[in-house]
Amino acid sequence: CTVVTMSEQMAPARQLRAAGLRVTAPRLTALEIIAEHPHSTADFVASAVREKLGGVSTQTVYDVLRVCAERGLLRKIEPAQSPVRYETRTGDNHHHLVCRSCGAIVDVDCVIGTAPCLSPDDDHGFLVDEAEVTFWGLCRSCRS
Repeated sequence: CTVVTMSEQMAPARQLRAAGLRVTAPRLTALEIIAEHPHSTADFVASAVREKLGGVSTQTVYDVLRVCAERGLLRKIEPAQSPVRYETRTGDNHHHLVCRSCGAIVDVDCVIGTAPCLSPDDDHGFLVDEAEVTFWGLCRSCRS
């Protein structure tokens, strides 16, 4: 049994306030769900929020995800041929491993540490501040 302190329970509320957002049940619940289930799709989050709170519209959950991502509370990732996914691990420079068969996604720390960890051969005048790296392969389960 995991003991959760009152301070840990209040973390999402503090995060929302620090980002200048009102603390609402859909926002709190969405952040909690994504913390428990990293790399969740919007549809998964919407279903889980409705299960916990009842009549919350899908559009409300999409709005929560959008504004939380815009304010830096969530990171939005878009693996090729996969729906957009959300995670609470923000503010660091990590990458992802994606299984080509089952779609499992795992975080991988960047060996360089700071963003961007890669530089293009020609930046075409862009000020590059991030490089997304996605490693593709087959997870242990799918190889068995």
